[in-house]
Amino acid sequence: MLRVNDLRKMFNVHILGDKVIKGCNSVSFSVPKGCFLGLSGPSGVGKSSILKCIYRTYLPTSGEVWYDSLLFGRVNLAEIKDNMIIDIRHKEIGYVSQFLKVIPRVSAVDILADPLLKKNGISAMEAKKKARELLARLEIPAHLFDAYPATFSGGEQQRINIARAIIWKPRLLLLDEPTASLDSHSVSIVVALLKELRAQGTSMIGIFHDQELLTAITDSVYRL
Repeated sequence: MLRVNDLRKMFNVHILGDKVIKGCNSVSFSVPKGCFLGLSGPSGVGKSSILKCIYRTYLPTSGEVWYDSLLFGRVNLAEIKDNMIIDIRHKEIGYVSQFLKVIPRVSAVDILADPLLKKNGISAMEAKKKARELLARLEIPAHLFDAYPATFSGGEQQRINIARAIIWKPRLLLLDEPTASLDSHSVSIVVALLKELRAQGTSMIGIFHDQELLTAITDSVYRL
């Protein structure tokens, strides 16, 4: 489904006199359909930069990111037009960052319902029903379903973050430390959901600070 060839990302830091900082360098790997690849390595080695290059939050300095898209066929994510990237994000590739970034005055239910409406075109009522079911499974208290996540605890916000990315069952899911702020019980719930998603055909690339969890949940690990 995805093949990364000699990916390289460099940053020019203007306030430091255009000093060049290495994000990642000479990265190559492939992810078959339905498989889970883990990225491992010390802090600062470029794991998050790789995910952001795939998602095109960052434009790679050089290299290729070949993706088998349902919408457009085989495309190089490092080069395709911005409008194509937006369509792929809405309908094929999900992303979980370490932080929840949402419009402040939108309820938890509406945050989860939104990707369902964008991808599947289901009714608002059905989308909100599925959103409530997933929130309940992640043990978000029912009285918070219609509240704004800006008022939630860090762990609750991260569960919203994860739920928003998995509810619409993307073809490819990118996970950047999704469990870092969760307790062990919440981690076990998230792991179960990810395993279900993979069983349904979703391919995944993930970064986990817990090495035992990394090796337990992934099919293979790419070490930087």
